[in-house]
Amino acid sequence: MGKKGAASSSGSKDGGGKGDKLGTCKEVKCRHILCEKQSKALEAYQKMREGWLDNDDKVPPAEFGKLAMQYSECSSGKKGGDLGWFPRGKMEGKFQEIAFALQAGQVSDVFKGANGYHIILCEGRRN
Repeated sequence: MGKKGAASSSGSKDGGGKGDKLGTCKEVKCRHILCEKQSKALEAYQKMREGWLDNDDKVPPAEFGKLAMQYSECSSGKKGGDLGWFPRGKMEGKFQEIAFALQAGQVSDVFKGANGYHIILCEGRRN
């Protein structure tokens, strides 16, 4: 969808083997936007592209949070989409796969998960 969307397709193909920094992380800190309709999620993503991603800039967490408050239909949207730190196994499959494939500061493409269409911003990674 966007040139920054590699995270949705570049997760570790070997299951996170040794030497794969992204595969060895135990927890991530993320924000997300969840929309029932793909068109609404794409609109939020387009705002990120126009403001930051098309210029190869990172989306500031505070700005992502404002977009989450405006677009997200998840209860976390009221908190700027902040999900805090979470370990592997806490989130549904595709969401977890993409969240743990992102580097800190990276935004995913829009993707369909079990609950609708998501955009994830990874704010941090730790072991």
